[in-house]
Amino acid sequence: MSEKSKPIFHRRIFWDVDFDNIDYDAKANFVIERVFERGDVDDIRQCRRYYGDEKVTTALLNAKYLPERTIYLAAAVTGRALNEFRCYILRQSNPGLYPY
Repeated sequence: MSEKSKPIFHRRIFWDVDFDNIDYDAKANFVIERVFERGDVDDIRQCRRYYGDEKVTTALLNAKYLPERTIYLAAAVTGRALNEFRCYILRQSNPGLYPY
């Protein structure tokens, strides 16, 4: 059985870490969250191809924090309700400052 080819992501997504030494398997949750937060459509496709929809969905559902727009994107891509996302529940129970 051949090994899956590594996904090809834009370097800008991982601007704050050593891009060439990212362990895509050991740091899967970090990579998935970061790709959905900062990647474009092609990056998300690469992520889903490499990890599979089940692993991507699990990582996004259990993320401690995602920006609000990323939560909505993740809900649309995974077909899950907003209230199933851990970060959405945490956001509801701990609202920030009023945005005005």
